[in-house]
Amino acid sequence: MIDYKQKLNELLLAAAKQNASDLHIGVGRRPTLRIDGVLIPLAKESILAKDDAEGLVFALLTEEQRQEFLKEKQLDFSYNYEDKARFRVNVYFQRGFSAAALRLIPAHIRTIEELNLLPILHDFTKLNQGFILVVGPAGHGKSTTLAALLDEINHKRTEHIITIEDPIEYVFAQDRCIISQREVGLDAISFHYALRSLLRQDPDVIMVGEMRDPETIATVMTAAETGHLVFSTLHTNSASQTIDRIIDSFPSEQQGQIVSQLASTLVAIVSERLIPRLGGGRVPATEIMFVNSAVRNLIRERKIYQIDLVIETSIQEGMISLNRSLVNLVRRKEISLEQAESYSLNPAELRILLERT
Repeated sequence: MIDYKQKLNELLLAAAKQNASDLHIGVGRRPTLRIDGVLIPLAKESILAKDDAEGLVFALLTEEQRQEFLKEKQLDFSYNYEDKARFRVNVYFQRGFSAAALRLIPAHIRTIEELNLLPILHDFTKLNQGFILVVGPAGHGKSTTLAALLDEINHKRTEHIITIEDPIEYVFAQDRCIISQREVGLDAISFHYALRSLLRQDPDVIMVGEMRDPETIATVMTAAETGHLVFSTLHTNSASQTIDRIIDSFPSEQQGQIVSQLASTLVAIVSERLIPRLGGGRVPATEIMFVNSAVRNLIRERKIYQIDLVIETSIQEGMISLNRSLVNLVRRKEISLEQAESYSLNPAELRILLERT
């Protein structure tokens, strides 16, 4: 008889030792790691049958979680492996079979320098109020960047930081700050319920794991409007797309108010991609947009399509387009031209920028 708990621990340990970002468990394939963005099956492991996948998935769950999983057909939660590693987990069904995707959350919260992010991100940690968004595709470092920003505040300021997450990812060791981390499902019934009482908990800095609906977006912007520093994420590809997405989330009769709030509260949008590095590992390419008077006017006038031009022509203010970031990485021989083109939103412009030098 297979001890699925022991087998699960072996797989989690392999993920941690090989510095994988993810572990995938599913019927008809070997347990698979994602390393530097590439899926790599564990050759020494057997192809999982139905009972094996179910046994490994159920080994992750408490009895209460198991009942909820069987009822809802999917479940998000965090999982600690003997204090050696922490995982963000989604268990789900595919073709009627149990499956799981586990994201490894490093125990050490890396700094802006360790993440190879631009030094100007330090400026965000010095603000007292405003709305800052970190955006990009899933698995491209948004949570890790937010953790770096919050931990810098934790070490340099005396504030009350409240996070609302589903589930909690990075666990902060309180230093100069009080840090209250609230997990949806464990510490709050829902995002909305947690947000509703948020301002009564005397926060200075707020981090909302993801803005999933108009209600959350509206509450987050109100918090920024009332004198708090607010961080959050969206699954969007650029600053301009992010602003459009936020506005379009609301019915037309509310959009005027949302545009006004965005123009007055939004401080910056950081858009990230993690790109395979030529020497191994991954390196971030980053678009940074600050809300200066030009951007603020474009938001108010609903001329969002012109924001990309402002970013491209505001390098001296610290802004950088994704293409310019990709060009810099190619010139430093950190990534290939092919990789840069595949991640660019405008490959033709990328080639023009490269030809200028």
